[in-house]
Amino acid sequence: MSDILHYIFAFNAESPLLFTQFYFWAFFALVYALFALIMDRVPDSLGNKKLHLRNVYLMFVSWFFYYKTSGLFLLILLFVTLSDWLIAQQIHKSKIKNLKSKIATAWLCLSVAIDLGFLAYFKYAYFFTDAFNDLFGTSYTIVDKIILPVGISFYIFQVISYTADVYRGRIQPVKNILDFGFYVSFFPQLVAGPIVRAEEFIPQLYKPFRLSRRAFGIAVFWIINGLAKKIIMSDFLAVNLIDRVFDNPLLFSGFENLFALFAYSLQVYADFSGYTDIAIGVAMLMGFYLPMNFNSPYKSQNPQEFWRRWHMSLGRWLKTYLYIPLGGNRSIGFGTYFWVTVIALVSASLTGWWLGIMIPYAVLIASMILVPRLLKDTNHLKLFYSNLNSFITQVLGGLWHGASWNFIIWGGINGIGMIVEKIWRPMNWHVRFVLTTLLTFGLCAADYTTNLPVWRLFAVWMAIIWVGTSIRYIYWLCTQDQQIKNQKSKITNKIAQAWAILQTFVFITFTRLFFRSSSNLDPATANEVAWATAKNMVNQIGGAWSNAIIPDFLWSYRWVVAMFVAGMVIHWLPTNWKRRYRLWFSAMPIWAIVIAVCIAIAVIYQFVTADVQPFIYFQF
Repeated sequence: MSDILHYIFAFNAESPLLFTQFYFWAFFALVYALFALIMDRVPDSLGNKKLHLRNVYLMFVSWFFYYKTSGLFLLILLFVTLSDWLIAQQIHKSKIKNLKSKIATAWLCLSVAIDLGFLAYFKYAYFFTDAFNDLFGTSYTIVDKIILPVGISFYIFQVISYTADVYRGRIQPVKNILDFGFYVSFFPQLVAGPIVRAEEFIPQLYKPFRLSRRAFGIAVFWIINGLAKKIIMSDFLAVNLIDRVFDNPLLFSGFENLFALFAYSLQVYADFSGYTDIAIGVAMLMGFYLPMNFNSPYKSQNPQEFWRRWHMSLGRWLKTYLYIPLGGNRSIGFGTYFWVTVIALVSASLTGWWLGIMIPYAVLIASMILVPRLLKDTNHLKLFYSNLNSFITQVLGGLWHGASWNFIIWGGINGIGMIVEKIWRPMNWHVRFVLTTLLTFGLCAADYTTNLPVWRLFAVWMAIIWVGTSIRYIYWLCTQDQQIKNQKSKITNKIAQAWAILQTFVFITFTRLFFRSSSNLDPATANEVAWATAKNMVNQIGGAWSNAIIPDFLWSYRWVVAMFVAGMVIHWLPTNWKRRYRLWFSAMPIWAIVIAVCIAIAVIYQFVTADVQPFIYFQF
């Protein structure tokens, strides 16, 4: 009996409480039974007291959930809950006395310093130490091993959004600390999002519980959908191919490395969106609505659209609390200069090429000062501001994901991709054709003279882009007549959209090389291992290929290939189709939903692997 109690209540780092485990669903069944009892037995006449009882109950349940996931790191969650609640009260009192109170600003800065201090120590201590050593030639080390608390990036951003929204006057501070504790720790989204902003969730604390028949069906659908994404698709691809290739890229051919990279793009989507689907469904069963976090991101026609569809809650957070405070598309200020300086120093530290970094940095700073004075066109000036601040936001968004140079490179490449697309979109077709032609020949020349795999990789990709651009350029030349253009526009627009989606998917997949290389690593060795993995994969993909390997691979890994193709086809289905079968499922009779769920679970169970596969974003 004592062993059973120990298993239930004790923390075990090797067995966290995951959505994919039976233990979690047994836990949730008990939690939901007591939740239903409270909602049913406690009289509605108690009003706010009933809601408070519900919130307190779910808060303690959430604390237990986090304890089972992270052990005594629960104390950090409790501390930031208490500190941000108290500080928000002081901010509000100061604001009542004076809307522009410097005291309120000081309290806000204290809150952010505390929150980011925890995040910086646990997530970036090794990274900052390595950067300091590289910058100044020292050899400091961290003696004790630092373990990253699960989900710290998510709940830290959540409490920052609360104090910032109170400071801006968007919300009133939560009067009861227990209600606030529930907001911070609500277990479905606690460890991997979506990131819930205070102004979105706190009003729900005081709304009576309501679960309609359709909402119940949709909640069940999201849970089953998320489990299928995670176990059938993500784990199957990871265990049977992706992990093998990324663990040792040199053992696999260039084609195998390339296919694993594309498969990883699908895996990380299925894994992360699967988690948020389950979180949304579980929360909905308890009457709470979490924000959408994904909107078919691989249907995007450019990098900017992709980031509006991918990890949407993080994108909204970064836009509200980083991009806009930096100046957005309106201006540049101290924050922009500060982060440009930091990025320049980091780049110099990483490459050791101080002069090569500082010259472009000086040019950039000069342009930041001169361009606003030289540009008379407001639209061009806004584009300059927007590009600069969005690039900084993307780089810092990459750093949020992990303490590794590869994450910074990943964020920087995405930022550059967004800038290039913004400049490319309004460009004249003559200029487009000339630029792609020159760039293609330049990369081919670099490949020929250096014979380096990385240049060959870029040259092949650019040659493919050149072919597409040339075809569209010729079509543009041939359809100057408006009547001809109108007759062919529908078909050609569809082809152009498909081409843009494909190119965006290829670009995003290439950036995943740096993302995946830095994942699942010990922070103490992440930089060295991640860079070696990325370099080896680039060398394999850009090296010589043996065509004989491709048929053997397609046959040996036929089920992996079939899963990848099926996953992409499902992802690219029209949105209204997906909405229809979701509503159709939710409208079925209860007995039919029960049968469907039993069949789905039986199928999903067949794909369960021997080793538990944690959700990818647990490490962030």
